[in-house]
Amino acid sequence: MTQWRPPLPLIAAWLGLLALLALTVTLAYVPLGAGNAVVALSIGTIKAGLVAAIFMELRHRSGLTLVFAGAGLFWLGILLWLGLMDFMTRT
Repeated sequence: MTQWRPPLPLIAAWLGLLALLALTVTLAYVPLGAGNAVVALSIGTIKAGLVAAIFMELRHRSGLTLVFAGAGLFWLGILLWLGLMDFMTRT
């Protein structure tokens, strides 16, 4: 009987995500002014990249798969932008 153990990259990515979460929570209490949003978005981008590369296994996929993943991200950005424009243009 064999015991299954998670691969080392998954554990490293999980620990990285936990560290970034701790960094996000810590930076929420540091007054950086307008820099808080920039830092939080940067950390969020790194987290999304870790999830896409490690957990979604996009780092081992072909170029065509990366193109389709990028297209999905592009459309998500358009939808978020349109939703944000709705709130920003209300009077």
